[in-house]
Amino acid sequence: MGYEKDAAPVSHQIEAYPAASNENPEDLAGQHLLPAPSNDPKDPLNWPMALKILVLIQVSLLSSLGGINTAMINPAYVPMAKELHISTIRASYQTTVCIALAGVAPFLWVPLSNKYGRRPVLLGTTLLAFVSILGSAYAKTFNQLIAARVLNGLFPAVFALGPAVVVDMFFVHQRGRAMGVFTVTTVNGSHIAPLLGGPIGQYLGWRWCFKFGAICDGVMFFIVLCCLPETLYVRPEAESQRHHPKPKYSKIAFLDGLKIRDRTPDTPLRWNHFVLPVFRLAGKSRVVYPALYYATQYGFASILPAVTVASIFSKEFKWDTLQIGLGYGGALTIGGSLGELAAGLVLDSIVKTRMRKTVRFQPEIRLQAIWHGEILVPTGLLIYGFTMQDKTSWVGPLMGMGIAAFGLQVITTTCYTYATDCHREQSNDVAQLFNFIRQTFGFTFAFYAVDLCDSIGYQFTFLLFAILGSVLAFIPILGLIGRAKRQLRERKSGVVERVALALMAMAKEEAAAPHRADEV
Repeated sequence: MGYEKDAAPVSHQIEAYPAASNENPEDLAGQHLLPAPSNDPKDPLNWPMALKILVLIQVSLLSSLGGINTAMINPAYVPMAKELHISTIRASYQTTVCIALAGVAPFLWVPLSNKYGRRPVLLGTTLLAFVSILGSAYAKTFNQLIAARVLNGLFPAVFALGPAVVVDMFFVHQRGRAMGVFTVTTVNGSHIAPLLGGPIGQYLGWRWCFKFGAICDGVMFFIVLCCLPETLYVRPEAESQRHHPKPKYSKIAFLDGLKIRDRTPDTPLRWNHFVLPVFRLAGKSRVVYPALYYATQYGFASILPAVTVASIFSKEFKWDTLQIGLGYGGALTIGGSLGELAAGLVLDSIVKTRMRKTVRFQPEIRLQAIWHGEILVPTGLLIYGFTMQDKTSWVGPLMGMGIAAFGLQVITTTCYTYATDCHREQSNDVAQLFNFIRQTFGFTFAFYAVDLCDSIGYQFTFLLFAILGSVLAFIPILGLIGRAKRQLRERKSGVVERVALALMAMAKEEAAAPHRADEV
């Protein structure tokens, strides 16, 4: 898995086209369109910005619902455990099951979406979510609840499809903010969940945490059915290499996008499409290294609080369901939202500045924004661990959660956009690998985190987590950054060398001119 073996194709570095004269001048002034749009109004790259934003909002809300369905029950572990006659730690296993299945399910949904489109997969999985979360609400035993939650874990296909939809619709210089909107709603779905689950579990009972999720899934199903056109578009190779004025989008094109049909009839769906593309990407350092780094930081800063806070805060601070939900949900939501305000703007600003200077785009320029998250996540984890060990006040741990969530959002947006820019034609598979590694790493916390804190103390447990996520997992990212700098130096030295040779040739030509004149 060497750094040099998976360099981005040449097209990723130099494929840039002048912006159309009828594009928004504030958005595209001085920019180059990458990738080049076709002359078809059905091409999502040619859609009006209002429609792109509408689709982005729908996909982002679906992704947020995945986190809400998974985590809204978390503050209500205690009353659920009492009714089902299990321990609080065991009650968290039904969330763990959802987290694990959400990492595996995209292996089924992503190939189907590549064949039949994003729209039918999103509709089908949203309907599955409605049925399974409603079944969770009416489970009579813990075993029945686990079975329903297994099906519910198969729902969040949008975790992997969302970044692909962003790539389908937005140009490179727009993806930082677009991906930021998607990632902040994805991450904050799990953060908002306890804000909803706390009051609902306290006043209506823990079963209503699932019933509320079913209501939201039903509403989103009908919204997507009526308002989300297909974004998968097979762009003709010859057409995409020519620049055209932006075609006019019509109601007929929108209605055609709502039809469900085979989007790639010339490409048969085979069994190896379900696994092999992702495993091939696992050998690409530009994908697997950001995925591993993101997964560790997401696990420590987001999943870890989700599956442990109810047990820890009820024991250490005697908090009830309402306090748990509002406390840690509010801290994570505020931190994540503020982090996204910084991440998306910084990423797009970096790309726009570089593309004004040159048409040569390198995805590594996005990694310049990762340092804020690299510093803030371990800072938040250490604040949480050391203040929790002292048990002086709940303010310190919640502040640590918020700081870690801020840094996590910067890391999330940076890693997602960097990896998808490196492999744009495989954006589905990139998101799938990210999701699989994140969920696989995160589902294990419920089995050992609380016991580890009791054994070695909160301060040393979270110091260990900070070292694992921000030191060991960050070393390969430094390698990617260093490689990009070396390539830039080599390119500059090559340019200087070519200029020097040209000047020498001109000097020789000028020196030979008088002799030729004398001979004449």
